Amino acid sequence: MEKNGKIFVPPPADGSDFKELFKKMAAAGAGRLLGEDGFPQGPWTPELLADAISKIDANRVGVDLRTVQLWFQENDKGISPANIRWLARIFGCDDREATKDWLNELSSAQARLTARRRDQKKTGGSTATALRVPDTSAPEKNQVPLTPVVSVDLQTMPAERPRGLAIKTEAIFSHGSHLNLPAWIFAGSSALGFLSYILGIHSITYVRSDGIEKQVGFLWAPNWTFLFMVLLPLFFAVVIELLGFWKHDGRLRLLAEADRVRSGDAWTLHLQANSQTYWAVFLICILFAGVVQWIGVQLIPLLEQAQDFAPSWGTIGIIRPDILSTPAAIVFTALAYLYMSTSFYLLFAGLILLHTIIHDLWKLKRGTELLGEQRAWPDTSEIGLRIMRGVFRCSVLVVLAAICMKAQSAYLASQGPDFVTWLVRDVWAALADYDDGDRTFDYIMPTHYSSLLVVLSTCSVFVYGAIRLGDDRRLRSPLWKMSAVIGLLFVSYMLIDAFDGFSVLLIVTALIATYGLFDPAFEPAWRAREIRGDSRVS
Repeated sequence: MEKNGKIFVPPPADGSDFKELFKKMAAAGAGRLLGEDGFPQGPWTPELLADAISKIDANRVGVDLRTVQLWFQENDKGISPANIRWLARIFGCDDREATKDWLNELSSAQARLTARRRDQKKTGGSTATALRVPDTSAPEKNQVPLTPVVSVDLQTMPAERPRGLAIKTEAIFSHGSHLNLPAWIFAGSSALGFLSYILGIHSITYVRSDGIEKQVGFLWAPNWTFLFMVLLPLFFAVVIELLGFWKHDGRLRLLAEADRVRSGDAWTLHLQANSQTYWAVFLICILFAGVVQWIGVQLIPLLEQAQDFAPSWGTIGIIRPDILSTPAAIVFTALAYLYMSTSFYLLFAGLILLHTIIHDLWKLKRGTELLGEQRAWPDTSEIGLRIMRGVFRCSVLVVLAAICMKAQSAYLASQGPDFVTWLVRDVWAALADYDDGDRTFDYIMPTHYSSLLVVLSTCSVFVYGAIRLGDDRRLRSPLWKMSAVIGLLFVSYMLIDAFDGFSVLLIVTALIATYGLFDPAFEPAWRAREIRGDSRVS
């Protein structure tokens, strides 16, 4: 029979359970569209049926392909009330009365399946495969089965999610509210700030051997305050927004209709392919940047009461034991380095996710070009520009974070009494041809090396994106401007404390980069609309 241009099979009402009934209807292609010649197109496949259910307008959550595959297999799995409703819509060919009949038939079939499994369990059947469902009796003969009350908010039990460090790390960025991760980073830094107040090291000075009184308080260190309270939360917010856009919007717009159901599986494979990268970063950040660096820079100097590093809030107890005791310093620095290493692991994980998004977009774009289907995807340029804008914002924020790290390290070895005065004197030395007499002490400064690793990693991700996506002529102008800003930031970072007046270049570059956070393409709104317009007519 034909109904609404689809193959309609009336409910058989033959007493079959759900597995038997579904097998017959899937083989008959019940609910499938007729071909152009008016003949059936064949039976249902898991992919086709999952796609058809997900296209139902009222079904806001869709259905997982693995769930549909379980219906086709010989197992003890039934069907949830929510999916009964959608399957009834398919078999009923979107006809109200037919859908109602199929809803009753599928509900009864599921009840019979439940009763049969319960009987098997009572008679010693396999308990390992028994289906756990609500205690519902099979309808008696000549009794009209009750139509279950369902809600569109009901969902099937999700299939088991792949495990691994890469999957769990990505879940931190993609699950829950967009504010969760930035809020935790901000909260951790705030907690350390409160602890520094309690310990009395939030603002503390010491007199160096050359007679200069230096400020080394925790709240005066931009690499522990401004970095973790402002830059990193913003970085994570941008990564989370960009990841959500790519997974739930951008990627789907570049996929063929039939491939959208498997989009989540393909993305998971990309994550798992980078599993070793996540583990390498985890070991470097937690083991070396966290544990080993804490032992070498904080623990050993505190225990030996001697150090080769520039005094800071962590080791001030060596010079001023009246302010901070050694046990308190050990505990506080351990907490601070644990927080720091975890935060930087998440930072590098964010960079890996950005690289994965860029690589995924490039592969999809390259695949369409090889098939000669470039015109089929008018949104490619718009999506590419949005992704590179996000990558640019992230790169700016991370390089600014590295600048905070290196600048604080340079200040500790300088003759400036505090961080702000040190910068002001350097600006004055450049503008007024004034020799501020600043000379650096010969301290070991491991932060110079760690900040360089951060800068190189970040710039590598941006350069990779510019190379992979730069072949689009509509993106070349914005990418050149973004690249110029990133290059200027890199030069400013490298020249910190290299000459008198370096801070002038640093401040100007920081202002340009800050503007770039609001307008990454450095173009007016009308130009952005023009790019989108070009992408639709090319």
